Amino acid sequence: MAIIYKNLEASVRKNMLSELERDIHERCLYISPRLTDDGAKQWPQILSEAFKQHDDQWVAQELRSKNLINSEEQRRKPKGGFTTAKIPVTAPETLAEGEFNRFYIRGLCVDVINSGDDLIEVYRGKEVSNPRSESEAMIGKQVSAKDLLNDLRVSTGVDTALGLPSGPNSGLTICRINK
Repeated sequence: MAIIYKNLEASVRKNMLSELERDIHERCLYISPRLTDDGAKQWPQILSEAFKQHDDQWVAQELRSKNLINSEEQRRKPKGGFTTAKIPVTAPETLAEGEFNRFYIRGLCVDVINSGDDLIEVYRGKEVSNPRSESEAMIGKQVSAKDLLNDLRVSTGVDTALGLPSGPNSGLTICRINK
């Protein structure tokens, strides 16, 4: 099930594309190590297409149907060395949801800033079976769009200082504050 993005409108999609182009230009687009070589090459185009007219569920389907996720990965052993482990079957959804959501948040932050506002609100856009207490505490919180945008621009593919989008599979995203 895809995240429900309350403000995924044309202007936000346009901003998502601009943010993607920014990352490509600055060579900081997150390329998951779980992507195959072909997947890494296709990733920017898949995101671009999704930002124009699709959602995170479509991205996951593209990754799965085109076999763009590796089946195994190397993991560190606690006492040193490496082992090979199977990549979870949910990897396409996790990657697609996480990255689509990050760009949606960036695109909406730009839109909010351009409209002269600064605050956005956190909400759960997707139900999860075991919500983390940290995620639950974020719901309804109002955050500076400028601060969140800057945080996401420098924290590509890793945890952010502001805790949004709040880790993989949290189901959290943002929306405009109703006035």
